[in-house]
Amino acid sequence: MFQRDISEKLFSSVKSFYAVSLVGPRQSGKTTLLRYLYPEYEYINLEDPDMLQRIKLDPKGLLDTDKKWIIDEAQEYPELFSYLLGIIDKRKILGQFILSGSQNFLLMERISQSLAGRVAVLELLPLTYKELCSNNNEYQDNIWSLIYKGQYPGLYRNNIEPEIWYKSYVTTYIQRDVRQILKIKDLSKFYLFLQLCAARHGQLINFLDIGSACGISHTTIKEWINLLEASYIIFKLQPYYKNFNKRITKTPKLYFYDSGLVCHLLGIDSISYAKTHNIRGALFEGYIISEIKKIYFNKVKPFNGYFWLSNKGFELDLLLEKIDKIKAIEIKSSATFADHFLRQIKKWNELLINNNEKKFAENFIIYSGEESFIVNNINIVSYKDVESKLDMV
Repeated sequence: MFQRDISEKLFSSVKSFYAVSLVGPRQSGKTTLLRYLYPEYEYINLEDPDMLQRIKLDPKGLLDTDKKWIIDEAQEYPELFSYLLGIIDKRKILGQFILSGSQNFLLMERISQSLAGRVAVLELLPLTYKELCSNNNEYQDNIWSLIYKGQYPGLYRNNIEPEIWYKSYVTTYIQRDVRQILKIKDLSKFYLFLQLCAARHGQLINFLDIGSACGISHTTIKEWINLLEASYIIFKLQPYYKNFNKRITKTPKLYFYDSGLVCHLLGIDSISYAKTHNIRGALFEGYIISEIKKIYFNKVKPFNGYFWLSNKGFELDLLLEKIDKIKAIEIKSSATFADHFLRQIKKWNELLINNNEKKFAENFIIYSGEESFIVNNINIVSYKDVESKLDMV
């Protein structure tokens, strides 16, 4: 059992809300975590046809008691949420229902329609580096092994080969979620779309370009990307909104949450290939940004992260904004520190000074090396120390 950092917030939410919903991608460990932390709760899974039929026959008779429930894949029975609302308002038992599901778009739609104000929503992503090391030290000294294999817990718990696991994962995701929500008849086009997105990992999103390569409209591509985002397969990183008298892009970047899935979709079939592939830099960059997002999610804090790109090509990989400060982060896939790593950070600080930016700036370079240190008041941070050194939330 991996020690999941979201557990603390989960405990406090169950004590404060009548219902709690734990969402996230398929196989991120939601059911395992809930059943481990709350063994005294009654558990039902509505993807089980027999259980679904049973609850449809008499939902109030089954649930309208003083018992507490974990209801998995709750979106499979839309009418359930009206019954839950009535039971919650009648009994007012804190933490009576914990809802979970993998079709997050449908689940959140049901929650917003029926349980708004009565439910806390938490998000569980695949393992962080810290969580992985809590029960598996094999990969903690080899970042490229971690990037190639990815961070879904089942890969480590059952010691499955990544190629086999991800093939099954993608097939299951497409067959269950994509077919059900989008009603796509030609699923091969959607798989091609996934591969094209993986090839653009860490790049500005170009809907027309992807649509042209798939042979479908850019409006359909937007719809499909929204589904990937709702399924916690990808996320968009928005550009920083301040102009500083320089024209900046308004187009977001596309990243996958899990580097192992990117490797699978691109046919990267070994650690050495991942380490030398021309997408190497984007793989490491996406891994670090996803790691930071996971830390925010585990603490149930908003992720105010952006990238910076000017019309002259001046770019910073990540800006984390708080009320009184900006953390500027450059991400380098090299394991050896070099002076030229400092160049973009220095230009960013000059830009802040020249535009009288009042926020206090902290500067970081995250690289794939083993040691963390300081050079010219710039924090050089090992991939191992991201959570401890950045002090994000």
